[in-house]
Amino acid sequence: MKLVIGDKNYSSWSMRAWLLFKHFDLPFEEIPIELHEAHSKDAILAYSPSGRVPCLLGDDGLHVWDSLAIAETLAERFPQHALWPRDARQRGHARSISAEMHSGFTDLRANMWMDIRGAFPGQGATPGALADISRIDAIWCACLDEHGGPFLFGEFGIADAMYAPVVMRFNTWQPALSATAAAYARRITALPAVAAWISDAQRESHHLSHDDIGV
Repeated sequence: MKLVIGDKNYSSWSMRAWLLFKHFDLPFEEIPIELHEAHSKDAILAYSPSGRVPCLLGDDGLHVWDSLAIAETLAERFPQHALWPRDARQRGHARSISAEMHSGFTDLRANMWMDIRGAFPGQGATPGALADISRIDAIWCACLDEHGGPFLFGEFGIADAMYAPVVMRFNTWQPALSATAAAYARRITALPAVAAWISDAQRESHHLSHDDIGV
């Protein structure tokens, strides 16, 4: 399979799909495209009809161009890995918070964008962003309390991958978090797959302005 992704420093949606491949040691070829350059749109459209990354391609004609859809596809194709929780009730919960991340938290996205190389402590703390952070903190705490950690449903899975770029935002902007949420953020940051993504992002030299960074 081939995974088309954007800049690791900025592309939060690419990170979600990539982490699942990397953490679960699934074979794939990475196709990176620098975002918001003159050639970028045409380069992405060569793979993704939406003009956005990530996009997953398979030799069997597989073609999926949305992070959550890619996650669902991997869960179907690799059932030996518990990408979603095995328990049906927990799986419904994990899908719900993943979908909430997929479609929500627009104030956080707009005011605390992902920039792994950046450092903006205390900035971006609008009322809307703080409300989103409070909700995310509550989601994490409830999951960790119910399932005992170290990740949201015990072992690392799709729900954790969906929230990993939020951890990157929190590392950059450093909003106040509960002790439980802060400890979870540290565990996500230290995860080998996440650490590999961060290391790659730090080695990139491509720079985007705030106006160009996708949320």
